[in-house]
Amino acid sequence: MKAEHARRQNSRKSSPTLPGATPTLTKKDYESEQDVRWCPGCGDYSILAQTQRMLPEFGLPREKFVFISGIGCSSRFPYYMNTYGFHTIHGRVPTIATGIKIAHPELSVWVITGDGDALSIGGNHFIHLMRRNLDINVILFNNRIYGLTKGQYSPTSEQGKITKSSPMGSIDRPFNPINLALIAGATFVARSLDRDTKHLQRMIKAAFEHKGTSLIEVYQNCHIFNNGAFFQQTERKTKPEHTVFLEDGEPLIFGEKRDKGIRLHGFTPEVVSLTDGEHSPEDLIVHDPSREDPTLATILSRISEFPGLPHPIGIFRNIERPCYEDLLEQQLQEAKTWKNAGDLEALLSSGDTWVVE
Repeated sequence: MKAEHARRQNSRKSSPTLPGATPTLTKKDYESEQDVRWCPGCGDYSILAQTQRMLPEFGLPREKFVFISGIGCSSRFPYYMNTYGFHTIHGRVPTIATGIKIAHPELSVWVITGDGDALSIGGNHFIHLMRRNLDINVILFNNRIYGLTKGQYSPTSEQGKITKSSPMGSIDRPFNPINLALIAGATFVARSLDRDTKHLQRMIKAAFEHKGTSLIEVYQNCHIFNNGAFFQQTERKTKPEHTVFLEDGEPLIFGEKRDKGIRLHGFTPEVVSLTDGEHSPEDLIVHDPSREDPTLATILSRISEFPGLPHPIGIFRNIERPCYEDLLEQQLQEAKTWKNAGDLEALLSSGDTWVVE
């Protein structure tokens, strides 16, 4: 442990900077001295590594980042980041994050959560974070299972899922995190894959650059309690036929030979062949994440629920809207102008008072 600490200290000293300049940081600068304690092969490792790899590109000193988590396997994340961090309580991460952002709007605040933490006990907090639009980044690890508590079905588990808490199969309809965020009014909503590291890096960068609440749902594998939940979407052999990548201004085309597309039949998405002579790219949905109207993004978020349709991967929505903390500060300044700054001591001493001895 001491040798590793010395190595990191030496690596940081090896890049001299001018007085007052922000030092050049690397991925290693964001790695804490804690041993990473996830199961070998867990998708969490990839999400952690891509986050650590991207932060140096954002040009902020480490003390400007804060990572906050709730309860679950993903919630060990702050221990492994050499930044400020806070391991909070189950489902209440948005509450803590909101307070931090309001008190210190200069910080880059990152919420780390899972499908159980965010969408079950934390569901109410999640939707209100989405609608308020604070400048906060949310990474939601979705493995469709409760991993930390050893394999119960979660709010995103598919119907019929046999687990320790649903031995005859879950009868609950699963939440769709992307759809839920859009309905709640989120301004940036994206989905990525734990095994597509380059794409995940792009999504993390786009989330950071967005002014407002950003959500990245990451399809993440739990090979102990729900192995292969998203293998159709993440594995090289099956990925082309089971995912469609959302690119701004591009038609929705997918398939190993790029020979399939998605068009709208009324309000219903359907797959068409691009080699049958009846359809062309001009017939397909053209993606536009900057649309103020969320209707199309909402339709796209539901595509994965239709049998035979691929799962959309990428940015569903990316629009501008005033941030909650900015509106709050503006309101406070208006109140001070209207009623003056006030005197807290005078307020506490006014009216009926009692002396307790």
